[in-house]
Amino acid sequence: MSVDSQPSSAVAKLTVPGMGSDHCAGIVKTSLQRLDSVGDITTNIASHRVEVTYDPSTADLDDLRKAVENAGYDVAAANTSGAGKKAQLIVPGMGSDHCAGIVRESLQRLEGIESIKTNIASHKVHVVMTDAGPSVEQLKQAVEKAGYDVAQASSEAAEDEAEKDADIEDAYLNQALKRLWIAGIPTTLIMVLMIPHMFWKPIPGYLLIVALLAFPVVFLYGGAATHKSTWRSLTNRTFNMDVLISMGSVPPYLIGLAGFFVTMTSFIEMAATIMTFHLLGRYLEAKAKGRASQAIRKLLTLGAKTARVERDGQEQEVPVKELQPGDIMVIRPGDKVPTDGEVVEGESHLDESIATGESVPVYKSPGDTVIGATINKEGRLRVKATKVGGDTFLSQVIKLVEQAQGSRVPIQEFADRMTGRFVPIVILIALASFAVWFVAADSLRPILAWGADFLPWVDQTATTPVLAILAAIAVLVIACPCALGLATPTALMVGSGIGAERGILIRSGEAIQTFKDVKVMVLDKTGTITRGEPKLTEVVTANNVTEQQLLQWAATVENASEHPIARAIVEGARERQVSPGEVKEFRSTGARGVSGRVDDAMVLIGNRKLLNEEGISGLEALDQELDNLEGRGRTAVLVAVDGQACGIVAVADTIKGESVAAIRGMHDLGLHVVMITGDNERAARAVAEEVGIDEVQAGVLPEGKVDAIRQLQKKHGNHVAMVGDGINDAPALKQANVGIAIGAGADVAIEAADVTLVRGELTGVVEAMHLSRATFGKIVQNLIWASAYNVAAIPIAAIGLLHPMIGVIAMTVSSLSVIGNSILLKRVKLSVDK
Repeated sequence: MSVDSQPSSAVAKLTVPGMGSDHCAGIVKTSLQRLDSVGDITTNIASHRVEVTYDPSTADLDDLRKAVENAGYDVAAANTSGAGKKAQLIVPGMGSDHCAGIVRESLQRLEGIESIKTNIASHKVHVVMTDAGPSVEQLKQAVEKAGYDVAQASSEAAEDEAEKDADIEDAYLNQALKRLWIAGIPTTLIMVLMIPHMFWKPIPGYLLIVALLAFPVVFLYGGAATHKSTWRSLTNRTFNMDVLISMGSVPPYLIGLAGFFVTMTSFIEMAATIMTFHLLGRYLEAKAKGRASQAIRKLLTLGAKTARVERDGQEQEVPVKELQPGDIMVIRPGDKVPTDGEVVEGESHLDESIATGESVPVYKSPGDTVIGATINKEGRLRVKATKVGGDTFLSQVIKLVEQAQGSRVPIQEFADRMTGRFVPIVILIALASFAVWFVAADSLRPILAWGADFLPWVDQTATTPVLAILAAIAVLVIACPCALGLATPTALMVGSGIGAERGILIRSGEAIQTFKDVKVMVLDKTGTITRGEPKLTEVVTANNVTEQQLLQWAATVENASEHPIARAIVEGARERQVSPGEVKEFRSTGARGVSGRVDDAMVLIGNRKLLNEEGISGLEALDQELDNLEGRGRTAVLVAVDGQACGIVAVADTIKGESVAAIRGMHDLGLHVVMITGDNERAARAVAEEVGIDEVQAGVLPEGKVDAIRQLQKKHGNHVAMVGDGINDAPALKQANVGIAIGAGADVAIEAADVTLVRGELTGVVEAMHLSRATFGKIVQNLIWASAYNVAAIPIAAIGLLHPMIGVIAMTVSSLSVIGNSILLKRVKLSVDK
């Protein structure tokens, strides 16, 4: 028995395997919109999913299912939930409705709960929360406080839903193949009989044999689903593609039966062939589209299925779904990291290519974060799980790729307008063709005579009724709204998949279209162009002091300080094989400097003002070097020993190795590159000159970056993109026409921008730009081909120059060519020469 707590609004997720193009998605959407209780509707043909926001007080899941089925499409799976996160708890002690009520009441006290469903038979509690709702651990604690033990608690990850979708897609593909075989065998026999019957010797009882062989193809398992879809679609006044196929196969079969009573051309063979080629096209489209959308499948195979964890002092293997935050996972060499976490013990290199696209393994030690599904190369690690289920990096990537694949591109409105009324218009053209040929066949025969010279299937001797029927059926089967409907989503599927494999996550189709027109690229300095951490860059000595001795003094004193510049000096000294010693009488003067006794020498380190105040001599000899270093954007620190200036140590936020190549790549794309930073003018210009920035805006505070973006938009139009860290720069990223968050691994703020570059390299911006331009180019090519095909093919069919069987083959080829053209995106070169 189950008890439900219903929200005021709910989201239903319907899986519709036959929804294979935007044309189909539009029909499904139209049918659902007729229900008064329905709000927002989102369709995703990549995952065959429809998400519907509705009022559960006036409609239920069955109403939504019927609306989709009335449009002519079967619903393979349907479930209802709130709009947020989902979790499942197993509570063994929940053995009655009374217990279920207590559990439900304890959970309802938490903020952000959308709905709760309890099942005392399976001891399961399903909870739906808002995105800001409680964590799985908080749910578990609430139930335990009510007096019940929780045997298992897990959030439903994006992988789980995507895996279910993949299983449904496989079942749909297998069903399509089965129908094709059942239709293909009788149709092949018909073709084998037809050739000798027509060109050699009539076969006794030929018409009866053909009619019997074609009947299961046209009406039973082969065509039954198509005709069922047609009937639903017609009664629902939403015309789908199946309507054209039914009208192109059923009438010819029925007309062909007249051959039992009068001598006439048989159309039964054509009816069977049209249906079989339609089923072949459906199968090939499903198979090809599966190739186009294989990015999700690839991501699904990446995650580990089990994890080795420490519990009660022992290592035990558990399913990844049972992991909880705080669990200590043991990861041996060669193992996949089960979920996102933090290294607590051990050192190793991890292959993070699945997350970043970078093939070079990354060194990990205690305190470093690791990403689930990455591979441990050599050392043994103990890792504390920090994120599980739907919160993991892999789950976020899968959600983002699905979101991109299901999104819409503004240019798609053109196709939507064409496909919305496509089928009714085609039916009218087919009827008009029939009428014109029936009435004025003699006037049109010169066209046939002309076409017969180079088209072997044109029969200019056919009777008027035959010509009328052939023209009408050819119009019906040559028309292809599917090609138009596949033009945009297949390109998005492939493009977003390629991006995911390279660590480029593009949130939407709209971002792809906007991105291709970007003229100005705005870059933050710290963490984007530079590494975001100071590093020892130069050591200048004076008064016969060696570099090693100067570093020994500086590192020993600075080792007692926690200031970032001090840490950079100490780390830099260690890299140069100089280890800090012991300091006595350490004293800090805040931001001005530090001092301390090293052996018998008093060492003072700080800025010029501090050393002047302390009466240090010999500073004049270092003035030129000091000005030179500061002019190049360095933070220069003076070192004095026993009242005498001995040298300078300089630190700087060093430029990332790939920044110069990335900005050169941006210039090759014709972009005007602007750096906006809070640093001083001199330091900013030094970095800009080194990497080739076109324009610098320095001293800009975080809140001033939004205004700076607005000014650039006024000057250059709405063609401004910004690259930032995705967190501190979030307002400016939102203000830009395209916001690009650049970060690394699980720390990346996926929600902060239109495009997220998982690998923390600026070259990813250029790769993303190439990818967006290539993807949009494929969309345009697909739309042009699909439109031109229909504009040309329908008139050719209407004037009698296209045989219906050739037409149905051409229709299939049209859809496959659009998918194939999209798959060619995989050949696009994205990498930037460094």
